[in-house]
Amino acid sequence: MKKLLLIATGGTIASKYTEKGLSPRISSEELLSYVPTAGEFCEIDTIQPFNLDSTNVSWPQWLCLSELIEKKYEYYDGFVICHGTDTMAYTAAALSYLIQNNYKPVVITGAQKPIDLAVTDARTNLLDSLRFAADERAHGVTIVFGGKVIAGTRAKKERSKSYNAFSSINYPQIAVIQENRIVFYIDDKYQITSPLAFYHKVNPKVFLYKLIPGSSGELLKTLLSAYDAIIIESFGVGGLPDYGDDAFYEAIRSCCEAGKLVIMATQVTHEGSDMSIYQVGKTMKHEFSLPESYDMTLEAVVAKTMWALGQTDDPAAFKKLFYRPVNHDLLFFPQEA
Repeated sequence: MKKLLLIATGGTIASKYTEKGLSPRISSEELLSYVPTAGEFCEIDTIQPFNLDSTNVSWPQWLCLSELIEKKYEYYDGFVICHGTDTMAYTAAALSYLIQNNYKPVVITGAQKPIDLAVTDARTNLLDSLRFAADERAHGVTIVFGGKVIAGTRAKKERSKSYNAFSSINYPQIAVIQENRIVFYIDDKYQITSPLAFYHKVNPKVFLYKLIPGSSGELLKTLLSAYDAIIIESFGVGGLPDYGDDAFYEAIRSCCEAGKLVIMATQVTHEGSDMSIYQVGKTMKHEFSLPESYDMTLEAVVAKTMWALGQTDDPAAFKKLFYRPVNHDLLFFPQEA
């Protein structure tokens, strides 16, 4: 029987109604008490490193979770993290980069309704997550939610209230869970050949700049003093506008000369970027050798940029790390990598 560690961090799944709205109040032990049948297929210990609405979860909590799993790694066969849904995709992506070549499962789950309600998705999600973590084929960082098993770098919350909240973007689901049965679509545990690696540093000085028609390139210059990397969420397959004043061109040039990184991404959820298609992207990309997101999710791009910057501030070394596939985050292999 597999031995699992249930890590409670707060979120809706652990919330109760208060005068000021839903707030995390339910302990890790209480969460486990709502799924007594889990004891039939696994042995479970619990721990609670923090108790937060996921809106308040950021890079210090990512490092906290990674360090906790590293300390407990030899004692457990798998880990299940209960987490709020709002930033769950960011945490899943971040843990994918902080814990690499992981032969054991790190499963993240949560709910759209608190676990103590009569009608809720919480008990099903938690039980599914424990069942998946106890499966011999499970490994790496995944999100289990609404019967789906999604790679940690490919998840996106696309619905704010529905139980079917998360989708796998530009990559198939790892598995589905139906009536206590796990059906794997991707079973690649035994393809892991590199040694387990935990990373302990991130650089959070990353800014995501979403373009709208009429955006000013001057804003990029004002961000130089506060951030080491700027991810530009551009239109379509990627490009930068030219409103006749060369503002974006000059801003990108200033960023590069200052040793700052500019990464190009797209606002379009599916199919990814390709700046080589249109003049508005191709010219800028080649002149300044800008990295781009290709088929990665925005959450993965943000987390991967923070992780890679935590390992190096050299632009060439950063690009190698950024384009190295981790946990299925990148299918497109650019020639520039």
